[in-house]
Amino acid sequence: MRARPARRPTKPLMNRARKKPRRMPLVLRFIKGSIHGDILLPVIIHALFAALIVYVDDFTPYTPHLPGSITSSLSIVVGLLLVFRNQSSYARFWSGQNDLTTICTNIRNLTRSFLTCNYNSKGPGPTPAERAETEAAIHTLLAIIYAVKNTLQWEWEHSVGAPDLEDSGSGSLKPELRELLGPKMSQTYEFEGLGLPIQLTMSIEAYIKRSHDRGWFHSPQASQLSVQLNSLVAAYGTMETIRLTPIPVAYLIHTRQVLALYGGVLPFAFVESMQWWTVVIVSLITFTLYGIEAIAYQLEEPFGYDKADIKMDDVIEDLRIEVSVLLREWQENAPMFGRH
Repeated sequence: MRARPARRPTKPLMNRARKKPRRMPLVLRFIKGSIHGDILLPVIIHALFAALIVYVDDFTPYTPHLPGSITSSLSIVVGLLLVFRNQSSYARFWSGQNDLTTICTNIRNLTRSFLTCNYNSKGPGPTPAERAETEAAIHTLLAIIYAVKNTLQWEWEHSVGAPDLEDSGSGSLKPELRELLGPKMSQTYEFEGLGLPIQLTMSIEAYIKRSHDRGWFHSPQASQLSVQLNSLVAAYGTMETIRLTPIPVAYLIHTRQVLALYGGVLPFAFVESMQWWTVVIVSLITFTLYGIEAIAYQLEEPFGYDKADIKMDDVIEDLRIEVSVLLREWQENAPMFGRH
Protein backbone atom coordinates (compact mmCIF):
# COMPACT_ATOMS: atom_id res chain seq x y z
CA MET A 1 0.00 0.00 0.00
CA ARG A 2 1.41 3.35 -1.05
CA ALA A 3 2.08 5.91 1.63
CA ARG A 4 -0.23 8.88 1.59
CA PRO A 5 1.63 11.93 0.24
CA ALA A 6 2.22 14.79 2.61
CA ARG A 7 -0.14 17.73 2.13
CA ARG A 8 1.67 20.76 0.81
CA PRO A 9 -0.08 24.01 -0.09
CA THR A 10 0.35 25.13 -3.66
CA LYS A 11 1.70 28.56 -4.39
CA PRO A 12 -1.68 30.13 -5.22
CA LEU A 13 -3.75 30.67 -2.09
CA MET A 14 -0.81 29.56 0.02
CA ASN A 15 -1.83 31.65 3.02
CA ARG A 16 -5.31 30.15 3.16
CA ALA A 17 -4.02 26.59 2.68
CA ARG A 18 -3.24 24.47 5.72
CA LYS A 19 0.37 25.00 6.68
CA LYS A 20 0.90 21.55 8.17
CA PRO A 21 -1.09 18.36 8.77
CA ARG A 22 -2.79 17.82 12.10
CA ARG A 23 -0.46 15.94 14.43
CA MET A 24 -3.09 15.18 17.04
CA PRO A 25 -6.56 13.71 16.50
CA LEU A 26 -9.27 16.30 16.97
CA VAL A 27 -10.93 14.17 19.63
CA LEU A 28 -7.85 14.66 21.83
CA ARG A 29 -7.59 18.43 21.47
CA PHE A 30 -8.80 20.29 24.54
CA ILE A 31 -7.10 23.69 24.30
CA LYS A 32 -6.08 24.96 20.86
CA GLY A 33 -9.09 25.66 18.68
CA SER A 34 -11.61 24.26 21.17
CA ILE A 35 -14.30 25.96 23.23
CA HIS A 36 -13.62 24.02 26.42
CA GLY A 37 -12.27 27.04 28.25
CA ASP A 38 -15.47 28.99 27.51
CA ILE A 39 -17.78 26.34 28.98
CA LEU A 40 -15.64 25.07 31.86
CA LEU A 41 -17.31 27.23 34.52
CA PRO A 42 -20.97 26.28 33.79
CA VAL A 43 -20.06 22.59 33.48
CA ILE A 44 -18.30 22.67 36.87
CA ILE A 45 -21.27 24.49 38.47
CA HIS A 46 -23.73 21.91 37.17
CA ALA A 47 -21.46 19.06 38.30
CA LEU A 48 -21.25 20.53 41.80
CA PHE A 49 -25.01 20.99 41.90
CA ALA A 50 -25.49 17.38 40.82
CA ALA A 51 -23.11 16.24 43.55
CA LEU A 52 -25.14 18.24 46.09
CA ILE A 53 -28.38 16.56 44.99
CA VAL A 54 -26.80 13.10 45.26
CA TYR A 55 -25.47 13.96 48.71
CA VAL A 56 -28.90 15.10 49.86
CA ASP A 57 -30.44 11.91 48.48
CA ASP A 58 -27.89 9.64 50.20
CA PHE A 59 -27.32 11.31 53.57
CA THR A 60 -30.57 13.09 54.40
CA PRO A 61 -34.17 11.91 54.72
CA TYR A 62 -35.15 13.97 51.68
CA THR A 63 -35.63 12.23 48.34
CA PRO A 64 -35.20 14.88 45.57
CA HIS A 65 -36.57 12.77 42.73
CA LEU A 66 -38.46 13.89 39.62
CA PRO A 67 -40.01 11.74 36.88
CA GLY A 68 -37.92 11.33 33.73
CA SER A 69 -40.77 12.63 31.57
CA ILE A 70 -39.93 16.17 32.71
CA THR A 71 -36.44 16.04 31.21
CA SER A 72 -37.87 14.49 28.04
CA SER A 73 -40.20 17.45 27.57
CA LEU A 74 -37.47 19.98 28.27
CA SER A 75 -35.03 18.22 25.92
CA ILE A 76 -37.30 18.97 22.96
CA VAL A 77 -37.28 22.68 23.77
CA VAL A 78 -33.52 22.72 24.31
CA GLY A 79 -32.92 20.88 21.04
CA LEU A 80 -35.06 23.31 19.04
CA LEU A 81 -33.38 26.32 20.61
CA LEU A 82 -29.86 25.04 19.91
CA VAL A 83 -30.70 24.02 16.33
CA PHE A 84 -32.02 27.48 15.53
CA ARG A 85 -29.10 29.10 17.37
CA ASN A 86 -26.49 27.23 15.39
CA GLN A 87 -28.23 27.54 12.04
CA SER A 88 -28.58 31.31 12.38
CA SER A 89 -24.98 31.71 13.57
CA TYR A 90 -23.50 29.56 10.81
CA ALA A 91 -25.64 31.39 8.25
CA ARG A 92 -23.97 34.64 9.36
CA PHE A 93 -20.53 33.03 9.11
CA TRP A 94 -21.21 31.54 5.67
CA SER A 95 -22.71 34.76 4.38
CA GLY A 96 -19.68 36.73 5.60
CA GLN A 97 -17.33 34.29 3.86
CA ASN A 98 -19.32 34.46 0.61
CA ASP A 99 -19.43 38.25 0.70
CA LEU A 100 -15.67 38.42 1.23
CA THR A 101 -15.23 36.08 -1.75
CA THR A 102 -17.53 38.33 -3.79
CA ILE A 103 -15.36 41.35 -2.99
CA CYS A 104 -12.18 39.46 -3.92
CA THR A 105 -13.75 38.17 -7.15
CA ASN A 106 -14.83 41.64 -8.24
CA ILE A 107 -11.40 43.07 -7.43
CA ARG A 108 -9.85 40.32 -9.57
CA ASN A 109 -12.22 41.05 -12.45
CA LEU A 110 -11.72 44.79 -12.29
CA THR A 111 -7.94 44.36 -12.08
CA ARG A 112 -7.96 42.12 -15.12
CA SER A 113 -10.03 44.59 -17.14
CA PHE A 114 -8.05 47.65 -16.08
CA LEU A 115 -4.69 46.10 -16.96
CA THR A 116 -5.77 44.48 -20.21
CA CYS A 117 -7.93 47.23 -21.71
CA ASN A 118 -6.12 50.42 -20.71
CA TYR A 119 -5.44 51.56 -24.27
CA ASN A 120 -7.33 52.40 -27.45
CA SER A 121 -6.49 49.94 -30.23
CA LYS A 122 -7.17 52.65 -32.86
CA GLY A 123 -4.97 55.28 -31.28
CA PRO A 124 -1.59 55.70 -29.62
CA GLY A 125 -0.70 53.75 -26.52
CA PRO A 126 -1.26 55.16 -23.06
CA THR A 127 1.01 57.94 -21.93
CA PRO A 128 3.21 57.52 -18.85
CA ALA A 129 0.73 59.62 -16.90
CA GLU A 130 -2.14 57.38 -18.00
CA ARG A 131 -0.18 54.26 -17.09
CA ALA A 132 0.52 55.77 -13.68
CA GLU A 133 -3.19 56.45 -13.33
CA THR A 134 -4.00 52.80 -14.11
CA GLU A 135 -1.42 51.64 -11.59
CA ALA A 136 -2.95 53.93 -8.98
CA ALA A 137 -6.40 52.48 -9.76
CA ILE A 138 -5.08 48.95 -9.13
CA HIS A 139 -3.60 50.07 -5.83
CA THR A 140 -6.94 51.62 -4.92
CA LEU A 141 -8.74 48.36 -5.72
CA LEU A 142 -6.40 46.51 -3.42
CA ALA A 143 -6.80 49.19 -0.75
CA ILE A 144 -10.57 48.65 -0.78
CA ILE A 145 -10.36 45.19 0.76
CA TYR A 146 -7.89 46.44 3.39
CA ALA A 147 -10.33 49.23 4.21
CA VAL A 148 -13.19 46.70 4.42
CA LYS A 149 -11.19 44.61 6.88
CA ASN A 150 -10.22 47.61 8.99
CA THR A 151 -13.81 48.83 9.10
CA LEU A 152 -15.33 45.46 10.00
CA GLN A 153 -12.71 44.78 12.67
CA TRP A 154 -12.74 48.40 13.90
CA GLU A 155 -9.03 48.81 13.20
CA TRP A 156 -8.19 52.46 12.76
CA GLU A 157 -5.32 54.64 13.72
CA HIS A 158 -6.18 56.83 16.71
CA SER A 159 -6.25 59.96 14.60
CA VAL A 160 -9.02 58.62 12.36
CA GLY A 161 -12.38 59.63 13.71
CA ALA A 162 -11.03 62.54 15.72
CA PRO A 163 -11.75 65.82 13.91
CA ASP A 164 -10.00 67.82 16.59
CA LEU A 165 -6.63 66.33 15.65
CA GLU A 166 -4.53 68.16 13.13
CA ASP A 167 -3.60 65.06 11.13
CA SER A 168 -6.82 63.87 9.56
CA GLY A 169 -5.41 63.11 6.14
CA SER A 170 -3.21 60.34 4.76
CA GLY A 171 -1.15 60.21 7.92
CA SER A 172 -4.19 58.84 9.76
CA LEU A 173 -4.42 55.77 7.52
CA LYS A 174 -3.26 52.34 8.53
CA PRO A 175 0.29 51.64 7.27
CA GLU A 176 -0.82 49.16 4.58
CA LEU A 177 -3.34 51.68 3.23
CA ARG A 178 -0.86 54.55 3.35
CA GLU A 179 1.58 52.44 1.34
CA LEU A 180 -1.02 51.65 -1.32
CA LEU A 181 -2.65 55.06 -1.60
CA GLY A 182 0.34 57.31 -1.01
CA PRO A 183 0.09 61.08 -0.77
CA LYS A 184 -2.82 61.31 -3.24
CA MET A 185 -5.24 60.40 -0.46
CA SER A 186 -5.32 63.88 1.00
CA GLN A 187 -8.32 63.46 3.26
CA THR A 188 -10.53 60.77 4.76
CA TYR A 189 -14.05 61.35 6.05
CA GLU A 190 -14.58 58.61 8.60
CA PHE A 191 -15.07 61.09 11.42
CA GLU A 192 -17.90 62.58 9.34
CA GLY A 193 -19.57 59.18 8.81
CA LEU A 194 -18.27 58.21 5.35
CA GLY A 195 -16.56 54.82 5.35
CA LEU A 196 -13.21 54.59 3.59
CA PRO A 197 -14.31 51.65 1.36
CA ILE A 198 -17.08 53.79 -0.14
CA GLN A 199 -14.72 56.71 -0.60
CA LEU A 200 -12.29 54.49 -2.50
CA THR A 201 -15.01 53.11 -4.78
CA MET A 202 -15.68 56.67 -5.88
CA SER A 203 -12.12 56.82 -7.23
CA ILE A 204 -12.67 53.56 -9.13
CA GLU A 205 -15.94 54.80 -10.63
CA ALA A 206 -14.21 57.99 -11.74
CA TYR A 207 -11.42 55.94 -13.36
CA ILE A 208 -13.98 53.87 -15.28
CA LYS A 209 -15.64 57.09 -16.50
CA ARG A 210 -12.34 58.60 -17.67
CA SER A 211 -11.32 55.37 -19.36
CA HIS A 212 -14.63 55.21 -21.22
CA ASP A 213 -14.21 58.80 -22.39
CA ARG A 214 -10.73 57.90 -23.73
CA GLY A 215 -12.15 54.97 -25.68
CA TRP A 216 -10.49 52.28 -23.55
CA PHE A 217 -13.84 50.76 -22.59
CA HIS A 218 -16.87 50.73 -24.88
CA SER A 219 -20.20 51.56 -23.26
CA PRO A 220 -21.43 48.01 -22.52
CA GLN A 221 -18.04 47.13 -21.04
CA ALA A 222 -17.95 50.27 -18.87
CA SER A 223 -21.49 49.47 -17.71
CA GLN A 224 -20.43 45.95 -16.77
CA LEU A 225 -17.47 47.28 -14.81
CA SER A 226 -19.82 49.55 -12.89
CA VAL A 227 -22.06 46.54 -12.19
CA GLN A 228 -19.07 44.70 -10.72
CA LEU A 229 -18.27 47.71 -8.57
CA ASN A 230 -21.89 47.84 -7.42
CA SER A 231 -21.71 44.13 -6.55
CA LEU A 232 -18.60 44.82 -4.48
CA VAL A 233 -20.36 47.59 -2.56
CA ALA A 234 -23.43 45.40 -2.02
CA ALA A 235 -21.28 42.61 -0.56
CA TYR A 236 -19.61 45.09 1.75
CA GLY A 237 -23.04 46.33 2.84
CA THR A 238 -24.10 42.78 3.71
CA MET A 239 -20.93 42.33 5.78
CA GLU A 240 -21.72 45.58 7.58
CA THR A 241 -25.18 44.24 8.36
CA ILE A 242 -23.70 41.09 9.90
CA ARG A 243 -21.23 43.15 11.92
CA LEU A 244 -23.78 45.63 13.22
CA THR A 245 -26.79 43.34 13.76
CA PRO A 246 -26.21 41.02 16.71
CA ILE A 247 -28.44 38.12 17.69
CA PRO A 248 -31.32 39.61 19.77
CA VAL A 249 -30.28 39.70 23.39
CA ALA A 250 -33.68 38.39 24.53
CA TYR A 251 -33.04 35.20 22.58
CA LEU A 252 -29.54 34.84 24.02
CA ILE A 253 -30.84 35.32 27.57
CA HIS A 254 -33.63 32.82 27.12
CA THR A 255 -31.29 30.23 25.59
CA ARG A 256 -28.86 30.46 28.48
CA GLN A 257 -31.68 30.32 31.03
CA VAL A 258 -33.22 27.25 29.39
CA LEU A 259 -29.83 25.52 29.34
CA ALA A 260 -29.31 26.33 33.01
CA LEU A 261 -32.83 25.11 33.87
CA TYR A 262 -32.36 21.89 31.92
CA GLY A 263 -28.97 21.23 33.53
CA GLY A 264 -30.48 21.95 36.95
CA VAL A 265 -33.35 19.49 36.46
CA LEU A 266 -31.20 16.61 35.21
CA PRO A 267 -29.82 15.56 38.64
CA PHE A 268 -33.35 15.17 40.03
CA ALA A 269 -34.26 12.82 37.17
CA PHE A 270 -31.10 10.68 37.39
CA VAL A 271 -30.29 10.54 41.10
CA GLU A 272 -32.66 7.68 41.96
CA SER A 273 -31.28 5.24 39.41
CA MET A 274 -27.72 6.51 38.81
CA GLN A 275 -26.62 7.66 42.27
CA TRP A 276 -23.08 9.15 42.09
CA TRP A 277 -22.91 8.41 38.38
CA THR A 278 -25.37 11.28 38.12
CA VAL A 279 -22.48 13.72 38.44
CA VAL A 280 -20.71 12.17 35.44
CA ILE A 281 -23.85 12.00 33.29
CA VAL A 282 -24.86 15.59 34.07
CA SER A 283 -21.32 16.82 33.34
CA LEU A 284 -21.31 15.09 29.93
CA ILE A 285 -24.73 16.41 28.95
CA THR A 286 -24.03 19.98 30.01
CA PHE A 287 -20.60 19.81 28.33
CA THR A 288 -22.33 18.87 25.08
CA LEU A 289 -25.11 21.44 25.23
CA TYR A 290 -23.06 24.41 26.43
CA GLY A 291 -20.39 23.50 23.87
CA ILE A 292 -22.90 23.73 21.02
CA GLU A 293 -24.06 27.12 22.30
CA ALA A 294 -20.46 28.35 22.66
CA ILE A 295 -19.67 27.38 19.05
CA ALA A 296 -22.69 29.35 17.89
CA TYR A 297 -21.48 32.34 19.91
CA GLN A 298 -18.14 32.28 18.06
CA LEU A 299 -19.69 31.89 14.61
CA GLU A 300 -22.16 34.76 14.97
CA GLU A 301 -19.27 37.29 14.89
CA PRO A 302 -17.19 36.00 11.93
CA PHE A 303 -14.96 39.08 11.48
CA GLY A 304 -13.03 38.88 14.74
CA TYR A 305 -9.78 37.22 15.75
CA ASP A 306 -10.95 33.89 17.17
CA LYS A 307 -9.68 30.61 15.78
CA ALA A 308 -13.07 29.94 14.20
CA ASP A 309 -13.42 33.37 12.56
CA ILE A 310 -12.88 34.13 8.89
CA LYS A 311 -9.16 34.37 8.14
CA MET A 312 -9.42 37.82 6.58
CA ASP A 313 -5.70 38.54 6.86
CA ASP A 314 -4.84 35.38 4.88
CA VAL A 315 -7.49 36.08 2.24
CA ILE A 316 -6.23 39.62 1.76
CA GLU A 317 -2.60 38.54 1.62
CA ASP A 318 -3.35 35.96 -1.09
CA LEU A 319 -5.21 38.62 -3.09
CA ARG A 320 -2.36 41.09 -2.62
CA ILE A 321 0.12 38.56 -4.00
CA GLU A 322 -2.08 37.88 -7.04
CA VAL A 323 -2.61 41.55 -7.83
CA SER A 324 1.07 42.37 -7.26
CA VAL A 325 2.15 39.69 -9.75
CA LEU A 326 -0.34 40.94 -12.35
CA LEU A 327 0.75 44.53 -11.87
CA ARG A 328 4.43 43.61 -12.13
CA GLU A 329 3.88 41.66 -15.36
CA TRP A 330 1.79 44.49 -16.77
CA GLN A 331 4.58 46.95 -16.06
CA GLU A 332 6.92 44.65 -18.00
CA ASN A 333 4.42 44.31 -20.92
CA ALA A 334 4.01 40.57 -20.45
CA PRO A 335 2.38 38.64 -23.34
CA MET A 336 -0.58 37.67 -21.14
CA PHE A 337 -2.06 41.14 -21.66
CA GLY A 338 -2.27 40.71 -25.44
CA ARG A 339 -0.11 43.66 -26.48
CA HIS A 340 2.20 41.58 -28.74
